[in-house]
This record gives sequence, structure tokens and C-alpha cells, in this order.
Amino acid sequence: MLYGHGEENVSLSISADEFSAAVRHGSRLVNLAGAVDETAFIKVVQWDAFGIDVLHVDFARVTEGEMLEVTVTLELRGEAPGSKVGGVVEHQMHQLRLSCPLSSVTDKISVNINTLELDGVITTNDLELPEGALIVGVEDAVVVQCVEATEEEEDDAVAAPGEPEVIGRSPEEEEEG
Repeated sequence: MLYGHGEENVSLSISADEFSAAVRHGSRLVNLAGAVDETAFIKVVQWDAFGIDVLHVDFARVTEGEMLEVTVTLELRGEAPGSKVGGVVEHQMHQLRLSCPLSSVTDKISVNINTLELDGVITTNDLELPEGALIVGVEDAVVVQCVEATEEEEDDAVAAPGEPEVIGRSPEEEEEG
């Protein structure tokens, strides 16, 4: 389904192979050709229960220079030096809402943690955003941090293993039976 910009909604049929190739390469923009010759933004993709085959797609009409709101995945890359000295990396924010120009639409942002020391923090203000992109809804939120590992206290009352209960006939029932 293609919709948006106050124009009539159009039902489309597209090649599953061509669409799958575009999605696998991370493309969010497609050039539709055939019954409709337009650039469209992949708004919603509905997958089968196994996440293999596409069942339905919604496309939104877009124009050059338009700002789009998209949700991107925040993907950690590298190894935090703080984890080598006993720290634990905590990934606090997994997605981020962006407003960005059509030409800068992306599906993920890589967060480099190679400089994340113990007690260090990377916030949304530290992220490298696509050109012209602005963060929507949050300001200076923690994306990832490296904190000191806490040892779990062991339970003092350790249960001793007991004999398992045997379920079946009692010895008296077996003699009768």
C-alpha cells in the first residue's frame, strides 16, 4: 500500500525477491516503477511468524528535501577498556528516534565503545548522527555505560541434596497385585 501527501492510496504488488534484496541491504527508500513511478519510504513491514517471508508492506510517499521521523537501532561496536579491568558494559538505550532529511535516512547507528573506561558513559549527545539528523524526544540520555561489576552474595543456607521421592506402588500394593 502506498499512501501519503494527501494523494489517493494505491495498492501495489511488488517482486518479493527485489524487495527482500532492498531490505537485506538496509534500504529504507525505494524507487517504485510500473503502475506508480515515485520514491517511497518503507514505513511498515509485516513478516511471517518465522521472520523469513514478507507478508505486507506499507510505503509512504516522500519528496526530496523532506524531513522524516524514523526509529533507528543503536548498535554497540568494539570492546570497552573498562570491561578489561572488571567493569560491565550496560547497554541502556537500544533505539533512538530521529528526524532527518530523506537523503540521510538510516536503519542503525553504530556506537563505538572502544574508549569507554570504567565508570564511563556515552550519551545521545556523543553519538555521530547522519548529516542533518536531529534527535527527537530525548536530551543527553545515557546510551551505554561501563560500571563496576557487583558480586552476588552467596546464599548461606545451601540446601543439602535429599533422596528423590519414588512415585509408584507401595511394597504392600506390589505383594497384593
